[in-house]
Amino acid sequence: MFKKVKLQTGLNNLVKPGEMQFIELDIFKGEKGDNYNFNSQDYEIGLVILTGKCNVEIDGERYNLIGARRNVFDGNAYAFYIPNNKEVKIEALELLEVAICKTKVKTEEEVKLIKPSDVVVRDVGVYNWRRDVKDIIDTRIRAKRLLIGETINPPGNWSSYPPHKHDTDNYPEEVRMEEVYFYRVNPPSGFGLQRVYTAEGDIDEVFLIENDSLLLINRGYHPVVAAPGYQLYYLWILAGEIRESIMYDDPKHKWLRAVEKIMKEAKR
Repeated sequence: MFKKVKLQTGLNNLVKPGEMQFIELDIFKGEKGDNYNFNSQDYEIGLVILTGKCNVEIDGERYNLIGARRNVFDGNAYAFYIPNNKEVKIEALELLEVAICKTKVKTEEEVKLIKPSDVVVRDVGVYNWRRDVKDIIDTRIRAKRLLIGETINPPGNWSSYPPHKHDTDNYPEEVRMEEVYFYRVNPPSGFGLQRVYTAEGDIDEVFLIENDSLLLINRGYHPVVAAPGYQLYYLWILAGEIRESIMYDDPKHKWLRAVEKIMKEAKR
């Protein structure tokens, strides 16, 4: 499912209960002085500060001056991992956008603050499928289901490439995980293209990506490209029964993995 959304001040429910098996997504948009309070209840939550600065309080523990980015292309994010039954208060100190990434699962792990310096930035791919992949909530964080990060494509470049999927439990070759992409474009007048397809051919769709577009991925390979002249960003959220990101490359394009290894070795 592909959506184009327009964020309003307040809470925006982008992926609602029942739209996916595991993942829900809200974005809180606030101005200076706005507040949003909630209880995590039976959810495991990844709280990602997309833009702006805020104070956050979790079960009485206060975290001041969280967030530093003017936009999602401006460095690494602050984030929180939040387990079940935590009282959360967010106070906007300026124009603020916070992604609230959720999955229902029982967890008694500890609250964790992820600072920009904690984010692992990986240089993935080569040539026009090179991109920066930023792991925010990964296996270093003791969580039950969520894996969260950000990807930035340089202008004209591809990501999720070679095309891969993760819709089948076939361990250790592939693990089934749902995924959500939330996109931004820089400059915001730009665009990108997203393809979703299956080997069987029952799904083969191409979507026009613009600012605040959203993709819900249940099945299929899902490569994405930025238009020349425009950076493409997406927040990605993965969740499944097995918390391990094992992706299966499209056999028709898997040969590019060997090219990556050769070219990276040649650059040494």
